[in-house]
Amino acid sequence: MRNLGSDLRVIRTKESIKNALIELIEEKGFEAITVKDITTKAKINRGTFYSHYQDKYDLMIRCEEELVKEMEDKIIKNMPRLIADLETNAPDTMPFAILIPFFEFINRNRGFMKALLGPKGDLSFQTKLKVFMRKALFESNQTIFKQEKLLVPPEYLVTYIASAHIGVIQEWLNSDREESPQEIARIIITMTINGPFYAAGLNIGKRDITN
Repeated sequence: MRNLGSDLRVIRTKESIKNALIELIEEKGFEAITVKDITTKAKINRGTFYSHYQDKYDLMIRCEEELVKEMEDKIIKNMPRLIADLETNAPDTMPFAILIPFFEFINRNRGFMKALLGPKGDLSFQTKLKVFMRKALFESNQTIFKQEKLLVPPEYLVTYIASAHIGVIQEWLNSDREESPQEIARIIITMTINGPFYAAGLNIGKRDITN
């Protein structure tokens, strides 16, 4: 029989370690952090740290993997139900509505996301976020993007969309801006669907640039 008290202590310890990591990334950058820094900030001994993680890199990787897994469970797995509901009740709002859960998740995990995507964080996390977006956009059981309808190779489309989203997310988090997840979704949709020139207020109609 599992010891509930012991399980709760492990959860609290890991949370303290993660919070210490986030604060230290903001203070001095991931590369400069030592295990001693983490244990001091988390108020634990080195033995406790090493009973859970091999080193600071193992800590970072496992924290990122847990974050991405939670995103997949809460966003990608719920996407088919959300899309089916929108197709029935509000098809015109679909692009906007499917973005809101993503930005709400980021807002709930704002501290860690800001640390990871900031200038002192982990550049490799951007790649993991792009992989997540590929799964959400093209590899889920139901998606608004259909391969047979694409006008450009999917690799370029995913890269363009993911890079634009990540750039906006970084600006939102790193500048401590106060827009709600719904407002950020509206901003992204305005720029993605209508294009950056439209968002800038330039009255440029659609043109065929292939000729």
